[in-house]
Amino acid sequence: MRIWDIPPDKLCRNHLLGEHREVHAVWSIITNNKKAYSNHPEILRWKGKLKALYMRHEKLVCEMTRRGYKHHTPLDSELATGESEQTEFVATYEEQVRILRERGCECRV
Repeated sequence: MRIWDIPPDKLCRNHLLGEHREVHAVWSIITNNKKAYSNHPEILRWKGKLKALYMRHEKLVCEMTRRGYKHHTPLDSELATGESEQTEFVATYEEQVRILRERGCECRV
């Protein structure tokens, strides 16, 4: 489970679409108080920051649309509460860049 902190326009197709799925998973776990994965570091860093998660989703959707994908899974903006900026990281930005470079994908990092 990973939500990158890399600008969406730098992500390859697989990481862009994969992150979009992960955002929905994190959103569902938090907004529905699901127990599964509720203590995962990626979930914990978004608790109290649904507004920031919502904004990340919107950035992903803009990039998906720019690339020609159709988006049919909006998040409920009324649930987008809490902090609007993510300041906690599972891995630093530099570590995320290193991880993506090592994967040999088409991410432009």
